[in-house]
Amino acid sequence: MSAAAARHGFQYVVLRCVPRVDREEFLNVGVVLYCQQADFLAAACHVDEARLAALAPSLDAAAVRSALGAVRAVCRGEESAGEAGRAPMGTRFGFLKAPRSTVVQPGPVHGGSTDDPAAELEHLLDALVR
Repeated sequence: MSAAAARHGFQYVVLRCVPRVDREEFLNVGVVLYCQQADFLAAACHVDEARLAALAPSLDAAAVRSALGAVRAVCRGEESAGEAGRAPMGTRFGFLKAPRSTVVQPGPVHGGSTDDPAAELEHLLDALVR
């Protein structure tokens, strides 16, 4: 099998911490990657507390981490994620990529191809968040 044949298309969103929507400022705090062909949905997150404090000194970093934990629970299909966690994988990604007005919001959907979704997720986290 050629290397090109082993590659799978994927979609991803960057998770943004948006402390004040009216200021239109945000800090990238995670990535959600969905690869249907590889049966893969996962989130990787990193909260740089110094950068977050510079952007929003009064924001509770623990609340941001909690919101990111809820995203990871949906990705894993955990019962604690409620109805969203019980849905099929594609529906869970649809839920996670939907616009919302909470402190953690998804950015636009992007795509690519990979032969290793987990490695691609880590690469995107390094390139876009850390």
